[in-house]
Amino acid sequence: MMPSKQGDVSLLLEPVAQQLLQIKGPAHLAYNWRDGTPRVIPMGFHWNGQEIVMASEAHSPKTKVLTTGAKVAVSIGQDFAASKLLLIRGTVRADTVDGIAPEYTTLIHRMMSQEDAEALLKEAARIYRQMARFFIHPDWVGLLDFETRSPSSVERAAKRAGNQHED
Repeated sequence: MMPSKQGDVSLLLEPVAQQLLQIKGPAHLAYNWRDGTPRVIPMGFHWNGQEIVMASEAHSPKTKVLTTGAKVAVSIGQDFAASKLLLIRGTVRADTVDGIAPEYTTLIHRMMSQEDAEALLKEAARIYRQMARFFIHPDWVGLLDFETRSPSSVERAAKRAGNQHED
């Protein structure tokens, strides 16, 4: 069976992608502001098996542009060296919930110790009357692990270098 090509959403089923979808660190969310300038922010995330879910205070500035239909990109990396990366381009579906979003509770418990998570969630419940949720449906997926998949420019350069040695 041929491995899925970059861009194919079935890459989300690969073991490396599944591992990255459960990391304790944040993802990086890229979007455009109303004036067209780009923004990239770290955000905690939850993978619900179909979409990446992020949550924020309901009146945060990003809720002005992260509306249903907005196009975004998400990067999830395992370490500083970025040897394993999951790259997702997707479409947002947004809603607002009263209190703390259940996905926010789940991601906080994944990222923190039980004691720290409970303390943060207690404070969040005091502060946040509502939360906005951003469900990011993957439209395009890239997966890099630098063992079986590298950036296309690196693969092309390696192929060119290999062809030069055959002369």
